[in-house]
Amino acid sequence: MSWTVGVDVGGTFTDFFAANADSGEFHVYKTSSTPSNPADAILNGLDAMCAKFGIEMDQIERLSHGTTVGTNALIQRTGSRVVLVTTKGFRDLLEIGRQTRPHMYDLQADHPAPLVDREDRLELNERIGAQGEIVRAPSAEDIDGAVDAVIAAGAGACAIGFVFSFRNDEHEQKFAKALRARAPDIAISVSSEVQPEFREYERLSTTVLNAYLQPVMSNYLETLEKGIAERAPNASLGINQSSGGLMSVSRSREFPVRTALSGPAAGAVGAAHVARQTGRNNIITLDMGGTSADVALIRDCKVDLAFDRDVAGFPIRMPCVDVETVGAGGGSVAWFDKDGLLKAGPKSAGAFPGPACYGNGGDEPTTTDANILLGRLSDRGLLDGDMGLDRELSRQVYQPIADKLGFTPEKTAQGMLGIVIANMVRTIRTISVERGHDPRDFVLMPFGGAGPLHARDVAVSLGMREMVVPSAPGIVCAQGLLVSDLKEDFVTSRRFPLNSDGVSILADVLEGLSKSAEDWFASENSPHEGRRVQLVVDARYVGQNFELAVPVAEGVKLSSTDVPDVAALTAKFCAAHDQAYGYASDADPIEIVNVRLSASATLHRFEDNPATIGDPGEPEARETRGVYFDDESPVQAAIFDRAAMRPGQKIAGPAILEQMDTTTPVYPGDVAEMTPDGHLIITINPEVLA
Repeated sequence: MSWTVGVDVGGTFTDFFAANADSGEFHVYKTSSTPSNPADAILNGLDAMCAKFGIEMDQIERLSHGTTVGTNALIQRTGSRVVLVTTKGFRDLLEIGRQTRPHMYDLQADHPAPLVDREDRLELNERIGAQGEIVRAPSAEDIDGAVDAVIAAGAGACAIGFVFSFRNDEHEQKFAKALRARAPDIAISVSSEVQPEFREYERLSTTVLNAYLQPVMSNYLETLEKGIAERAPNASLGINQSSGGLMSVSRSREFPVRTALSGPAAGAVGAAHVARQTGRNNIITLDMGGTSADVALIRDCKVDLAFDRDVAGFPIRMPCVDVETVGAGGGSVAWFDKDGLLKAGPKSAGAFPGPACYGNGGDEPTTTDANILLGRLSDRGLLDGDMGLDRELSRQVYQPIADKLGFTPEKTAQGMLGIVIANMVRTIRTISVERGHDPRDFVLMPFGGAGPLHARDVAVSLGMREMVVPSAPGIVCAQGLLVSDLKEDFVTSRRFPLNSDGVSILADVLEGLSKSAEDWFASENSPHEGRRVQLVVDARYVGQNFELAVPVAEGVKLSSTDVPDVAALTAKFCAAHDQAYGYASDADPIEIVNVRLSASATLHRFEDNPATIGDPGEPEARETRGVYFDDESPVQAAIFDRAAMRPGQKIAGPAILEQMDTTTPVYPGDVAEMTPDGHLIITINPEVLA
């Protein structure tokens, strides 16, 4: 018996998903997060889960972890002090950045202050040319002087970023070697190792962020690794990265910036797994937790990647699951803006004190308070009744707003939820309509503790006809960690035209990247079965400023013979350009600026063991209660225990399906059916969409 455990740390709850690949048995568990030290919730939750379900700790083979430590350190600015060493004349690049405003129509909004103060930005008299040629090599005196300055600064980390080091990293490596020899305790981030791509500002910013997080992440992982080793000595620890794959602890210590979107990436991977099980290959996800909601678009069960993201206002250039976030969660607070209009979020009540109904002293009206006022949440509370909710406390915090608006508390709660829905719909349009996709061609998949509660209104607003609610919606991120592959991305930044000579250059670059991938597979001791590589190029029309990622080839192993000819590559690019912009021309010149190779290795195979559908029988409601749906008055809805449902059973609304990790309302006229894998397919009343 061997177990694999996925654990995802959120703002309110820490989620566990434990699965046994041999027997098909699995268990889910939730515990409150401990923001002051996330490792406490992981270790204590692991103890409690194993005790509850009788899992022997020494039978745990792997623990995969989605972490928010790096993200929180950036948001709260609690990382290490960093010294930056860059090319002479580029000291202020980190502050100058790009001449774009954070908010187009807000002339007062400013970019966040740089993480490195100006006095901590040092210059080295070196220069590499655009083709990688050495224009000026730094002298030994130059290097020694810069090393002296770094040591004298007393910082915990050093970021090294020279211009054109992505073409030739000789000077960066030379300086890093000298600094490591004299100051081994200083964490060092080298831009040609962090992300060797052109666009010096984004590369420098990413390198600084990596250095800023290195000491914080190293300390956290040391605590976590020690605690796991004491409890589960046979378990290997994997850390989820923003691209949707796992990396080793040593790699995460070296490149903590890769974990900046760790949690949302795990959710997208878990959603893609559910999509395959239900045969709904094209989905839009809605992962709504306690503080925010993450949305992503998945085509053919594959998660799209983006390469330019902002985290806490700082640009990051590296592969990330293409997820958009909005401040809409169960803890989002209702408030009045200066214009006198009611707003919802992004301020959140957090894990503690949380919404007023938690009874922990919260005194602001939140999304969760609105749901219990409308009868959508039970007075029994959350986590199968282990976490009680107080409806009267919710009424008390909504009454002042209701009095101001001249509404009842229930109508005010409906209005609050309408604002939350509008915020999420706007965000989904960003990743669908604005990128050439019609949401009506997709199925909505809500998950997270609050996702299913609000998904139906989102789906109707977008004209979507169907929803898939996973078997354990609140644990999808943790489940995604179990089905995530070990993953590494390699890139060569080189600009060349898409013609016959360019195809030869592409073939040569692919050979080098394939060698790097093979070396990585060997260093990680990854199993030969399940290895996969994918070749992607960043291409654009000559004269364009930004490029599109174009998949070229994939397989167990790639070589120069797998590179398509010019016509095929042109067709692939034109298809991507037409999808993004509604226009493409195969006559205009095209150029490639980056060549990427993504390598992955399957660590665990979890066979689907769907239940056999015989006579499902009729589900039995355990009670009825008044629930507000679309109308201003409640209707009597049947309340079902989802854990008691069997595959094949159907429930027609109005109804409420309750389970340990979430609540799913079935609106009047809608029908929910359980699949063999335990997921719910909810068909929306077509009259509502007419």
